[in-house]
Amino acid sequence: MSLSLNGPGLWYLTRATGIVSLLMLTFSVFLGVVIRSRRSSRRLPRFVLVGLHRNASLMILIFLALHVATTVIDSYTSITLLDAFAPFLSQYRTVWLGLGAVACDLLLALVVTSLLRERIGLRTWRLLHWTSYLCWPVALLHAWGTGSDPGVAWGRYLGYGCVAFIGATLLWRVMIGLRPDPADTLVP
Repeated sequence: MSLSLNGPGLWYLTRATGIVSLLMLTFSVFLGVVIRSRRSSRRLPRFVLVGLHRNASLMILIFLALHVATTVIDSYTSITLLDAFAPFLSQYRTVWLGLGAVACDLLLALVVTSLLRERIGLRTWRLLHWTSYLCWPVALLHAWGTGSDPGVAWGRYLGYGCVAFIGATLLWRVMIGLRPDPADTLVP
C-alpha cells in the first residue's frame, strides 16, 4: 500500500479540515462576543465560557495546521508552505489563497498575543484581539473563493449559516448593550 500525494484522499481531508476550521472559528467568535458582553448565568458561568473559547481556539489551530499541511502536501496544486503564510504570492488562485494566508496570519497573531497577554498588558492584548473580527470574514471569503464546496448548495448554506449566526450574535450584543445591566442597578 502506498500513500498518494494526489487524488481524492488529500482533497477530501483538505476540504474537511477547512470546513471544521471555519465552523470552529465561527463558534470561537460567538463565544468571544458572549464573553465580552459580561453577561453570565448560573447554568453557564463566565469561566466556563472562557474555557470553551480557549479550547475552541486550540481546536482551530489543530484543524488549521492539518488544513495547511494537506494543502501543501497535495501535489494536485503547487501551493507551498510560504503561500500559506505570505499573502498573495501564490500562482494558484492568488486572491483567494492570499485571503486564507491573511486569515491564518491573523489567527496566529491572536494566539501569540493571547499567550503573551501577561507581558503585553490587558489593554494592548484587547486592542490586538479586535483583529478576530477581521479574521473571521477573511476566512469566510477564502472558503467561498477557493473552496469547492460553495459551488454546491450545502456549501453556500453552510457559509450563509455562519454569517447569520455571527450576525445574530452581534445584533444580540448591540441590543443588550442598549439595556442597562441588572448588576448595575442599585437596590434600596
